[in-house]
Amino acid sequence: MHNNSATYNDAWQNCLSQLRSQTSAEEFAKWFLPIVPLEFDGTMLRLRVPSKSFAEEIESNYIRILRPLIAESFGQQTRIRYAIPKSDVQAQIPSESNASVSMPSFATMQTNTANIRNPFIIPGINKLRIDPQLNKNYTFANFIEGECNRLVRSASMSVAVNPGNNTPFNPLYIYGDSGLGKTHVAQAIGNEIRLRHPELQVLYVAMSKFQAQYQAATINKEIPDFIHYYQAVDVLILDDIQELAGKPGTQNAFFNIFNHLQMSGKQLVLISDKPPVELKDIEERLLTRFKWGLSAQIMIPDYQTKIKIIKAKAEHLNAQIPEDVVLYLADNISANIREIEGAISSLVANTSFMGKRITISLAKEILKGYVSLYQKEITIEHIIDVVCREMNIEKERLNSSERTREVAIARQLAMYLAKQHTKAPLTAIGAAIGGRNHATVLHSCKTISNLMDTDKAFQRQVIEIERHVNA
Repeated sequence: MHNNSATYNDAWQNCLSQLRSQTSAEEFAKWFLPIVPLEFDGTMLRLRVPSKSFAEEIESNYIRILRPLIAESFGQQTRIRYAIPKSDVQAQIPSESNASVSMPSFATMQTNTANIRNPFIIPGINKLRIDPQLNKNYTFANFIEGECNRLVRSASMSVAVNPGNNTPFNPLYIYGDSGLGKTHVAQAIGNEIRLRHPELQVLYVAMSKFQAQYQAATINKEIPDFIHYYQAVDVLILDDIQELAGKPGTQNAFFNIFNHLQMSGKQLVLISDKPPVELKDIEERLLTRFKWGLSAQIMIPDYQTKIKIIKAKAEHLNAQIPEDVVLYLADNISANIREIEGAISSLVANTSFMGKRITISLAKEILKGYVSLYQKEITIEHIIDVVCREMNIEKERLNSSERTREVAIARQLAMYLAKQHTKAPLTAIGAAIGGRNHATVLHSCKTISNLMDTDKAFQRQVIEIERHVNA
């Protein structure tokens, strides 16, 4: 085959059409559409790729698919040469075998620090290339969006498209209870940034690992090197930020890292189980900085989002779950995403082993452990509905600024019951009930408790309303 652009482009299109049928739509769009054939001289095929890490991913995970297709379309002796943008690497990456490359991993090659005395200084390298510590399976494509997480997803995608001080979301502070998808969306940010901005250094790290590295650096008297290492990152994603509590030395180091990245226009993403206002034993100067950007909460999935999660998980497991069984699961299992996924995996595994169809009766039998362990989640919205119904007050009045006694008591009671029966933080309760702040929620809870102690008729009314909330 000669170096004719129409000819080799046709051959490459033939490869793409076959790749499309052998990979998922997401894989095809992410890893093959960005490749552009530049030239083919009969033995050497030059392919332009976005970055060196992109080429490594192709070589590590997709060359076994690509090799026979290139051999079929271009010839058995075809060799590949990847053309890399100069911003990523100065030279092209040549192939070392026919239609197949077995090149060393750049990230592994440059971050193998086992024999280096100081793990934060890698000699002989002008620009550090680090392992981002990302799980490529966590993407925006498989993150189920709903009312419970729409703000978080939108802000996260905005950061991924335009990271750094060009966005008002720096830092982006994401918080919520365990098992609601915080780590998924955090890693999705990192993966999306690497895809869109391959020249940027992205690093995801859990606070427990950050703390362990800090302790090791302290023992080895390498604190400046530790700080410089993290200051070299373009996008820092730090999970479980609440674990900074009570660690003044680590807080001081992170303060220096935070300031440098922020002033350098680098992006910070912080993940926590609490909003900044509820963090304890963390220096005020850090808490203030956590509030500089956007704080966004991932809520417990609503009913419709649970249904989406169940269907997505079933599809991932290649399981056909009837609609009535989907609704049964959404009604009865916990709203924690990990528990939903665990319950479905258990159902699918049991039905596979027993060779039976998935029915409600079978689901009840298999999932009775889950259902008996977890009651249906009580939401703030449910509490508001019950209080308004039992106290004969329109929801609009409850959420208004009206301060008549009957409305004020109903509003305070809703806040009191929300604190008693949900895991929502005080800020979320106040926001959901008339847009009040956490101090108002605390005052309301104290008022209701005092009224119940002094007014037995009111106490009986609260107990009756509480019974309806739990029904």
